[in-house]
Amino acid sequence: MPTLLLNVLVGAVIGFITAEVAILVTTVYLHRGLTHRALTMHPVAAFPLRVILWVTTGIRPREWAGVHRRHHAALDTVDDPHSPAVLGTSRVLFTNIWMYRTAAKNPALVDRYTNDMARTRLDRFVFDRETLGPLLGAALLWLVFGWQIALFAVVFHIVFYVGLNGAVNSIGHTVGTRPAANSGTNGKVLALVTAGEGLHNNHHAVPTAARLSFAPGQFDPAWWFIRGLKRLRLLKLRHRGGLLAPR
Repeated sequence: MPTLLLNVLVGAVIGFITAEVAILVTTVYLHRGLTHRALTMHPVAAFPLRVILWVTTGIRPREWAGVHRRHHAALDTVDDPHSPAVLGTSRVLFTNIWMYRTAAKNPALVDRYTNDMARTRLDRFVFDRETLGPLLGAALLWLVFGWQIALFAVVFHIVFYVGLNGAVNSIGHTVGTRPAANSGTNGKVLALVTAGEGLHNNHHAVPTAARLSFAPGQFDPAWWFIRGLKRLRLLKLRHRGGLLAPR
């Protein structure tokens, strides 16, 4: 096999794995934890996940949380930052990242929805540097795998991560089942590759649920990670008992 093709394939695999790790951290730490308070993490678990989120995505948690909370508060209205019902499925699928960034750069929106999330000194000097984190992540890949594989890995990682997030906000509101009365949909395949986020109807039905699988046959991969951290006493769940947060 030619060296270039092999490097592309290796880069694609590394990029996919990196994207899946980033998605797992996004859903557990950022989405279910910080944004919806479905779980509270011990700093021993929270800090490493914060670092991973930073070097794989560069996301500023306050901005992400503010945009997502706005999405819930204004679901399927013109004030929803990324509603397929208003903007169309294809537009949200392919331009979701720009919709997010437009809303995230609105300080009034972010401040309104994140008054419970203080901006720390560490945020100001480290984690709010949204370009530095991914650059450090890319540099690490370069050191470990060489520049060519690292380059392909970064490209594939961006495509996978941005594409799957766009799929949750678009396909996750148009294709799948709707057991609860909201516009979100449950898609088994989407849930499998997005650490459970594809069970989007369930999420909109109970946003504060740490577990997104509510019925037999539904699979929430992130729940196993959450369950492991709980057994290590590194997090506490908001709900007790039932399908929302089994003991």
